[in-house]
Amino acid sequence: MRMIFPALVLVAACAGEPALASNARFTAAISGGSLGVGPEVGIRANDYVGARGDAGFLNIAHSFASDDLRYRGRVRLKSIGGMADLYPFGNGFRISAGARRNWNKGHISAMPSRNTSVGRMTYTPQQIGTIEGDAITKKWAPALTIGYAGKNRSGFVFGAEAGAFFQGRIRIGRFTNSTGMISAADLEEERTALQSDVNHYKVYPVLRLSAGYRF
Repeated sequence: MRMIFPALVLVAACAGEPALASNARFTAAISGGSLGVGPEVGIRANDYVGARGDAGFLNIAHSFASDDLRYRGRVRLKSIGGMADLYPFGNGFRISAGARRNWNKGHISAMPSRNTSVGRMTYTPQQIGTIEGDAITKKWAPALTIGYAGKNRSGFVFGAEAGAFFQGRIRIGRFTNSTGMISAADLEEERTALQSDVNHYKVYPVLRLSAGYRF
């Protein structure tokens, strides 16, 4: 949270004390979308500038294939962020830029029910057992969005935004095997193949809705 509150103070200070006293509005909301679900707080110092801080949490399960293996993946979304908002037309349309502290991570596992190639060898289900690995991203990443959140007035407010979270490539950690019957070389070759599959996904889409009250 260290980065969020200084951002709010900075925007408020830049807006000027008279404008802040007469036009500033604080918002408390709940947001949900591709970054997870969580609280959002913000200040709109005047018609043209504002700032927000938020947190997102969500657990997701999905399946996918890479080479001959089919993986089950569990993703835990957990991040906090701060955004500076510019309202160029003085209405609800905004352009936002900021950064997030990222604890997003995933766990993947494969447990085939038939003979399957792992690396350069073919193994039986009994030999394979379960293959597991973890996936992580870098801790800090910038974000850029455009959206709409209503005019600078008190009352219930609904927001929507879309953009990108530039978290960089996903890093797949060392694979492990429950039976110990798969060679380290074959496990590493399988991990490398999966790493190659995800290397192109360096930008995470941001799609988010929010609902709250502006005081």
